[in-house]
Amino acid sequence: MLKDTIKQILPEPVLNSVRNVVDGAKRLKDIPDAYWSPERKDTIERLGALQNKHKGERCFIIGNGPSLKQTDLTKLKNEYTFGLNRIYLAFPEMGFETSYYLCVNDLVAEQTHEDIEKLTMPRFVSLRHKKWVRPAENLYYLYGTYTGPTFAKDIRKRMWEGATVTYMALQTAYFLGFSQVILIGVDHSFATKGKPNETVVSQGDDPNHFNAGYFGKGFRWQLPDLDTSERAYIMAREAYKEDGREILDATIGGKLQVYPKVAYDSLF
Repeated sequence: MLKDTIKQILPEPVLNSVRNVVDGAKRLKDIPDAYWSPERKDTIERLGALQNKHKGERCFIIGNGPSLKQTDLTKLKNEYTFGLNRIYLAFPEMGFETSYYLCVNDLVAEQTHEDIEKLTMPRFVSLRHKKWVRPAENLYYLYGTYTGPTFAKDIRKRMWEGATVTYMALQTAYFLGFSQVILIGVDHSFATKGKPNETVVSQGDDPNHFNAGYFGKGFRWQLPDLDTSERAYIMAREAYKEDGREILDATIGGKLQVYPKVAYDSLF
């Protein structure tokens, strides 16, 4: 095939440059909605009040891996926290709700939008989700894309999703001014195997998250792309480091090797 022949002929750097140009051209159609739609104009205006709101403070980004079952989340009650996707399933046991909430996966938003709309904390969702999640006073629509790797220090602009909502949370935490971000529940390991980003339908209890019903029977979800996620995590590490900030990993038994490890209990 011509596509395979071109890959063999062109050096990787040149191929990447061509790919970026093509991807950028494809994103042009998103520009009007991303910057001039009523929902985005409102979000961009309101986000200004959040920039550097937590300058110099620390926060925890709570992933949804099985390791959360071994993590005493009650210790986070008086900390700033980011919850992701279906973290609200853990709220009753935690005894509190997270300070902020993010969801950027289309399948998650489509199937859980009623849950998302019931949440009361500031929520960040993809602009694509406006078809499911209605505008609200503390709801922010983010312009996230699948292509064009970047770390957005200003989330009023385009953000790269990096194949994981955790990366979007890292960009958001940066914008809010946090100087130290600690990851927990980011196991970076899945029991379910298959082609990255492929959509599958859960056949029973979920072995990949803290709750068996997280992606329970009949739930449609996408298999992880751990390689792309790692690329994104490295970009986040470097962006934080350049500004004298840091990301630590306190996940119990986590497989991610990008950030310095720290014992969870030692943080309190």
